[in-house]
Amino acid sequence: MKKGSYSPTASPTLSDVAREAGVSAITVSRTIRSPEKVSKASRLKVEAAIAKLGYAPDPAASALASKTSTTIGLLVPSLTNNVFADVVRGVYDGIEETRFFVQIGNFRYSALKEQELLRVFLRQKPAGLILSGFDQTQEATRMLKNAPCPLVQIMDIGPQPADMAIGFDHKEAARAATRHLLEQGYTKLGFLGARMDPRSQARYEGFKDVCKDAGKLDEKRIVTTLQPSSVSMGRQLFEALLAKTPDVDAILCNNDDLAIGVLTEAQRRNIHVPDDLGICGFNDIDIARNMMPELTSVATPRYDIGRRAIQMILDEIAEPGSIADRNQDVGFELVPRQSTARRR
Repeated sequence: MKKGSYSPTASPTLSDVAREAGVSAITVSRTIRSPEKVSKASRLKVEAAIAKLGYAPDPAASALASKTSTTIGLLVPSLTNNVFADVVRGVYDGIEETRFFVQIGNFRYSALKEQELLRVFLRQKPAGLILSGFDQTQEATRMLKNAPCPLVQIMDIGPQPADMAIGFDHKEAARAATRHLLEQGYTKLGFLGARMDPRSQARYEGFKDVCKDAGKLDEKRIVTTLQPSSVSMGRQLFEALLAKTPDVDAILCNNDDLAIGVLTEAQRRNIHVPDDLGICGFNDIDIARNMMPELTSVATPRYDIGRRAIQMILDEIAEPGSIADRNQDVGFELVPRQSTARRR
C-alpha cells in the first residue's frame, strides 16, 4: 500500500478525502460546512471522494470546532399523525440543498419527555430549533428563552414566543367551523374531541363560544377523551354521543380522523349525511376530501408552516435579527363540502 493511501480497514479522515479529491483539507472542510462558498468543480470532486471513501464527518468534533453544529433540531409530539408528517415534509423540503441536517425528536405528547429531549438537543449545540406549540414545562420554557440559537415554535400563535413563532388561531378556526354549521341550518350541535392537547382544547373552547352566543350550547352534546385520536375512536365517541343525545344534527370533530369515524358509523346506522347529520372535521387531510360524501373541514397550512419555519431559521442563521415579524399568523381556511351541504 502506498504511503499516505487510505486503508479500507480504517475510518477515512478528512485528509484522506482531500488526497482522493486532489484538493486541500480546508476545501473539504468548507465543502462540508459551507458548500455555497466552494466552486462547483471542487465541490463535485469532494462529494465524489466522500462517497467513494464512505467518509462521515464527526458532528461532535465539528461542533467543538465552531460555536454550533450543522444540525437543526425538530421536536414534534407525533410521527404517525398526518398533521405533523406534513410539517416534517415541509421542513425537509426547505432544508434541501443547504449544509444543514434535521434531527427529529418525538416526545409523544409528554411535556416532560419534550423537556428532556430539548436538554439533549441543546447539549449538541444545534444551529436552530423547531418545536410545536407554547405548552412547554416551566423548565423547558426557561431553556428556550436562554437557547443560544434561533428557534421557531410552530402550529400555534401566542403573545410571547421564546424567539419566533408561526401558526394559526385554533380557537378562531373552530369558531368559523361552528358558525358554518349554524348557517347551514343545524341547531343541535355536538363536539367530539380526542387527545385534548392544548390545540384541541382551543378548538373545543371556540365551539363552545359560538354555541353559547347562539343559545345552542348543550353540554350533553360534548364528548371528549384523553385517548389518542383515530377513525375507530371517532366511531366510539359518536356512539357515546348518540346514547346521550340521539337528536344531535351536526358534529364538529377536532380532527378529520374522528370525522371519518363519525361518517362511517352514520352510514352503518343509515343516518343520512348531510340532511340528517352534518359533519365537519379539522385539518383537511387528503382522505377527508376523498370520502363519500366529501367532508367539510378546516384546512390548515401544515406543509407551509414547516417550510416557512425552516426558512426563518436559515434566514436568522445567515443574518441574526433579519426576521421582522417574529410571530406569524398564517391563517386557516374553512372548506365547505358535501357533508354539511344540507338541503333546507
